[in-house]
Amino acid sequence: MQSGIFERFNIFVFVSGFGLIAIGLVAIYSATYGNELVSANFTKQLVSACIGIVIVLAIMYMPAKYISMTAYLVYALSLIMLFAVLVIGKKIKGQTSWFNIAGFGIQPSEFAKVATVLALAFFLSNRNKEADITKPRGFFTAVGICLAPVALIMLQPDMGTSLVFLVLLLPVLYWAGMPNYMLFFIVAPILTAICAFLGTWYFVSAIVFIVIIMVVLKRNILVSGIVLSIAITAGFSVNMVYNKLQPYQQRRIMSMFNPESDPLGAGYNVIQSKIAIGSGGLTGKGFLQGTQTQLKYIPEQWTDFIFCMVGEEFGFVGSIIVVLLFLILIWQTIHIAYLCKNQFLSICCIGFATIFSFHILINLGMIMGIMPVIGIPLPFMSYGVSFLLSNLIMLGIILNAYRNRKEYV
Repeated sequence: MQSGIFERFNIFVFVSGFGLIAIGLVAIYSATYGNELVSANFTKQLVSACIGIVIVLAIMYMPAKYISMTAYLVYALSLIMLFAVLVIGKKIKGQTSWFNIAGFGIQPSEFAKVATVLALAFFLSNRNKEADITKPRGFFTAVGICLAPVALIMLQPDMGTSLVFLVLLLPVLYWAGMPNYMLFFIVAPILTAICAFLGTWYFVSAIVFIVIIMVVLKRNILVSGIVLSIAITAGFSVNMVYNKLQPYQQRRIMSMFNPESDPLGAGYNVIQSKIAIGSGGLTGKGFLQGTQTQLKYIPEQWTDFIFCMVGEEFGFVGSIIVVLLFLILIWQTIHIAYLCKNQFLSICCIGFATIFSFHILINLGMIMGIMPVIGIPLPFMSYGVSFLLSNLIMLGIILNAYRNRKEYV
């Protein structure tokens, strides 16, 4: 009987997801302890987690065809909500990203991530010429599905969330069958732009690397020349793009390389987060005993910098447990995508694994000072009703994919 249950239920995904939520709740309680202005955040997160359990189980047992059939409808509704929030949304810290409903802040862009993955998966899983991503029509349609919400989110403006959509596109397209050479041609300009920002020799090395790869791929000389030209142009355009960024965005990027250059401004959070994590030692200072956490040195530490609390109060051991839970969740999600015979659900799993991975890498990178601070929360752990519920919706679809992994439809 027990083996029959686990044949249709992935215990690793469920335990890792809700284990992270439990740790996140403990961290949020500690991060908001003694702060009357935000003490209700713990209760809101707890209520959202309880509602989320029902959502996960409902989606898990839902027939897979209903999820795919509603993909475009959900995507259309998400675009309507993104437009509506620009008109009647609540402006917080310069961003018009939230609806205020019964005391809860609802952020449509978080649910748009799920909707975009569903729409992309439905389009790419259709076996017809229009969905052939090796052809211009199929490729640009897929890109358009991804860029439509980005255009609306940039009007809020929210650069961090927009990046999630852009990063999401390539792994999904590759899993759906995009050839290696197409993937490389898309990545090449991005690679040269990053290397050009780091320095001249990095830029030159990137160009040499691209030329070598194109020789190995043995593609058409004209196409290779166009790709190389675009890559070089992207590299030379970096300074121009950087100069057009807002001053605070420039400071955040520079503080990534040298937080001490602006210790009371853009580099403040990074410096304090390093102190918090470093002071935790092996086993931490103990629950509610963190100096940086309890003295509120890190602004809004219950959101993007929630991992600081784990590192300071539970130390290296607690941090490793969190990282291991994330690795189990991502590994299992990719494994389910590989096992799943339903292409729609398989692509969904890859999309969700990409979203989780990007959030984790950028968030932990921000805390360690190797990534710019761009407002990317930590999945399942950072405070945020919309963020948590969207993560749980993704978790439910992943469990649905495992439950129906042997079915084609």
